[in-house]
Amino acid sequence: MTAAPPTQRRSNLTLATFSLVCLPLAAFGVALPVTLPEFYASHVGIDIAMVGYMFMAVRAIDIVADPFIGAAMDRTRTRLGRYRPWMIASAPVLMLAALMMFVLVRPGAGPGYLFVWLLVLYLGFSVGTLSQLGWASVLAPEYDQRSRVYAWWQAFNIIGVIAILILPAAVVQLGVGDYVAGVHIMGWVIIALLPLTIGLAVLKVPEPVTVTDGAHGGFGAYIDLLKRPTVSRLLAADLLLGIAAGITGSLLFFFFDQIKGYDRAEASIFMLLYFIGGLVGAPIWARLANRIGKAPALIVASLIFAGLYFGATLLPGGNFALTAVAMFIAGLPYAAGLFLLRAMMADAGDEVRLETGVERTGLMFSILSATTKLGHVFALIPYAILGWVGFEAVAPAGGNSPTALLALQIMFVVAPAVLIALAALALRNYPLTPARHDDIRRALDARATQTEPA
Repeated sequence: MTAAPPTQRRSNLTLATFSLVCLPLAAFGVALPVTLPEFYASHVGIDIAMVGYMFMAVRAIDIVADPFIGAAMDRTRTRLGRYRPWMIASAPVLMLAALMMFVLVRPGAGPGYLFVWLLVLYLGFSVGTLSQLGWASVLAPEYDQRSRVYAWWQAFNIIGVIAILILPAAVVQLGVGDYVAGVHIMGWVIIALLPLTIGLAVLKVPEPVTVTDGAHGGFGAYIDLLKRPTVSRLLAADLLLGIAAGITGSLLFFFFDQIKGYDRAEASIFMLLYFIGGLVGAPIWARLANRIGKAPALIVASLIFAGLYFGATLLPGGNFALTAVAMFIAGLPYAAGLFLLRAMMADAGDEVRLETGVERTGLMFSILSATTKLGHVFALIPYAILGWVGFEAVAPAGGNSPTALLALQIMFVVAPAVLIALAALALRNYPLTPARHDDIRRALDARATQTEPA
């Protein structure tokens, strides 16, 4: 069997320029499950259960909207390309949402304020992230090079997460302001970065366009994708990993404060080290994927991840250095699922394009995005559970009840570890191997050659 024909290797500068957009998008990505729910519960003053309900309601609407956005991207034909116009359009929407959600909100704002601006933020975030993921899929169609593109994408996502996590704590430590001021500054930084990074990407990074024939397929195409083993396994793994990550992010401050006895600054350092571990570990999993395939690499990473996470969260409180090291080590496999699943979905997009003759990559990434968001919806269920058992975000005199604290521990320690292990199980016997993808690429290249004008 001959290998698939080689393709152009994108330069590191091109991939870095493309991935710069991840900085503001990653800031939203960490703020939505981590910063904003806790901020609106603790500082704006909305009841913690109501915060959970508002986030879940907006997520539900956003999940329904995602496939329509993805399908519209697949149908887009412009001189700028298929995905770049959508990325440009997302910038003003996200800038307005950041202004209202981070900067202008004041204590006493009600659930209606949260609902409206959270919806605007999520819709803009969907357009921005889906256009970038679709664009990444066409930058390098070859199996191993695609892993490289998404590894760069994930590395800059983590850099953005680290930077935005440092920011509020830095504001406090440098005496610039309190935690609320840090959140406001976070919003201003996002607003400044959005036009700068998107502008550079649009001007400097090419967007190859795949030409296909035939109707997109509408709702029937959506159902067809869900029935495909390659797609359904990816969605199951992404859903499980998304729930696990969402639970970790939404409960982290509460867990380290009220269970382990660490203050917010120390908990922020633990989270920071966790993400730094993910940044350090990303190249390891990319290389492993090139050696043994993306699915086997992700299975290995997920099983290691589950064990390391469970062990790190069971450590007793009171030893800051030990917990810090443990959180860094636990974070080493963190990035594997995030970038490998997206690279695998791009591979599956090639399979669909070969079998149907239709470009459905945007729709496929919208479905993947929907499962990630659905995972975050489920991850906010603990907020409702904590409200039912009487947990209070700001602990009263004497602390929360033993029942409330036990519920917090079970949801933060046990649930994510089990979900991560189940994600590995979902990818057993994954059918789209490197050899199969090589066959698909050869067939697509042959088809393109046949349709070229003489």
